[in-house]
Amino acid sequence: MRLIKVTGKRYERLCSRNFTKNKRVAASVEKILEDVRLRGDDAILRYTRKFDKVKLAPKELRVSESETNGAYQDISPDFVTNLKLVIDNISRFYKKQIRKSWKIKDDDGVVLGEKYQPLDSVGVYVPSGTVPLISSVYMTVLPARLAGVKRVALATPPNKYKSVDPHILVVANLLKVDEIYKIGGAQAIGALAFGTKTIPKVDKIVGPGNQYVTEAKRQVFGYCGIDMIAGPSEVVVLADQHANFDYVKADLLAQGEHYGGLSVLVTTSKKLAKTVKKEVEQGYIILAKNLDEAVDAINDLAPEHLEIQIRSPKKVIKKIRNAGAIFIGSYSPTAVGDYVAGPSHVLPTGGTARFFSGLGLSDFTKSSHIISYTKKGLEKARGSLERLAAMEGLPKHLESIKVRFK
Repeated sequence: MRLIKVTGKRYERLCSRNFTKNKRVAASVEKILEDVRLRGDDAILRYTRKFDKVKLAPKELRVSESETNGAYQDISPDFVTNLKLVIDNISRFYKKQIRKSWKIKDDDGVVLGEKYQPLDSVGVYVPSGTVPLISSVYMTVLPARLAGVKRVALATPPNKYKSVDPHILVVANLLKVDEIYKIGGAQAIGALAFGTKTIPKVDKIVGPGNQYVTEAKRQVFGYCGIDMIAGPSEVVVLADQHANFDYVKADLLAQGEHYGGLSVLVTTSKKLAKTVKKEVEQGYIILAKNLDEAVDAINDLAPEHLEIQIRSPKKVIKKIRNAGAIFIGSYSPTAVGDYVAGPSHVLPTGGTARFFSGLGLSDFTKSSHIISYTKKGLEKARGSLERLAAMEGLPKHLESIKVRFK
């Protein structure tokens, strides 16, 4: 690992790691999206042949009921049992996030409120590179289902056998996903955003992906909503001299299993910094003078995952402003959040934890403001309304108030 200071260009580059746009990727994605928008299924099938090396017919784009039923024959009997524990944990966590509509009424009969309702449709993208990311299915679909989304469509790349990993199909089926499509990459994002003859468009797209998927989500924003702009996975471990070296080392190395994964150790211990530097190859070490400087560095980095392995974590937790998920204590490795804890592992990366949050029920709901005035209430507000409308030079706005009192 490379030891860097809290000042200097290396530290600045690390903190601004998500701000560099790859022009080549952006141009390639723009071409793919425009092709999908104009040519629909034909473009999808062509890109599937080109990138996934799989030749599909239009009717094969959508996973059939028989394919889903057959998937149960290809999984171990205890898979569903193990999954139940995870589903229970996730459900318990997200049920706490359910928001109810509300209203207030004053003495003049004026009613104000907010109406919460689920999105009509959501598209979930599940990567499937060297291995299928099964956990990404339940970490995205469950919050959508608990929020009450009416239609959930899932897109994931096909394998060389023109099918989808049976575990992905089983999880999607158990969570009552409405449609599953064998498409990946930027073309999948385009299909979900614009719609094709086979694939109806959705209101929002969620889920992780590679740089092409991420760039595609950025470019379709506006045609539909997206959850966040997410890049390679990352962890920052805050550790002091009391931390268990083996735990710190294991957690830093675990992050290296992700393609392009980033591991950063922030520590106040020179001894720990020296030992980690010797035994862990990839990543960075920030040696802080004290915990306050360490916390400042963490807030600058705004990491996806933050592990706190110090003797008195309460001293710093209140000072942490920017982190996607915070793991407290020696027995809370990032992996437990990736798979079983409950909160979704779809989290902001690349410093975007400064303004994005982890995937939650709010990503699958929207609200409408409710405004209902009585004549008495409008009369009380009339003076202010008329003055403000006049100041802004909008006479017809002004007349829309006056006409109600003629």
